[in-house]
Amino acid sequence: MQGAAASLAALLAGAIDYAGLFPPASLAIDAAAGVYLRHLAGPHRGLLGRFVVPAAQLDALAEAARALNPRPASGDGPGRWPLTALASLPVAADVERILRFNERHAEGHEWRARVEAIEVRAATPDETRAAARDAGGLELFVEVPAHPVPLALLEAVVEAGGRAKVRTGGAKPDAFPPPGHLAAWLAYCAGLRLPFKATAGLHHPIRAVRPLAGSAESPRAAMHGFVNVLMAAALLRADRIDAQKAAALLDERDPAAFAFDDQQAAWRGESLATTELADARAFALGFGSCSVDEPIEDLAALGLLTSAPPAS
Repeated sequence: MQGAAASLAALLAGAIDYAGLFPPASLAIDAAAGVYLRHLAGPHRGLLGRFVVPAAQLDALAEAARALNPRPASGDGPGRWPLTALASLPVAADVERILRFNERHAEGHEWRARVEAIEVRAATPDETRAAARDAGGLELFVEVPAHPVPLALLEAVVEAGGRAKVRTGGAKPDAFPPPGHLAAWLAYCAGLRLPFKATAGLHHPIRAVRPLAGSAESPRAAMHGFVNVLMAAALLRADRIDAQKAAALLDERDPAAFAFDDQQAAWRGESLATTELADARAFALGFGSCSVDEPIEDLAALGLLTSAPPAS
């Protein structure tokens, strides 16, 4: 990440799971593949995590990616794509499709891609346990509502060796959980030592009221900031703050309240050393976003990065 302080780079390393196929971007698969490839080859590739794709569209993604000629196919360059697939319950059929896909695109192929994780919506502990049994060794993420927090479901995810997923926004204002609800969810996960990812609505670093669809006529809502969420999770994981203070951090709208240098990341007197952030990020695994350009542009506008996204 060009121009990022070491603490910010540690906080955001691999944090963005690119979900350009999903609303509000809703890109065609060839366009979304092009965006991901552009950023893999760009100056801020360190921000990128996995490409998010429905399991049923894996073959279409392979065709789109091959057409882009994503060389080099060695090392960790643009020829290697880590993926996460959205799967339906029961997961066995999707997992079988995924494992065949992984075999076809392993080492030695022009376009090397691997589905590393699957994401599911499981409403009960039994569904969670069944998904874990059939996951085929893939990392399993289970979406768990932010409010009211279903503790039995969170505990089942822990027992299954999975990870949790929380929805932090959507197409309507009421899709954004209030800071207090999200803080309680994060605190439960921190107490259970349950790693998680967030998804939806996290296009911008700092919490602010914004239009939900990018036009002046669209509904507006207070959107969570991904810096707020990752800092709150990191400080909760390190037992530096409680849920009440996490709620205040999640509601923070002043960029000046955050400070990043090579030694530490801080918010209003609460800080974590850069060396502590790797442990924190093993808990807060990242977030899904249908844009990579918006996070980079906003970070650059705040002076936290020194360059804009690579040209399309």
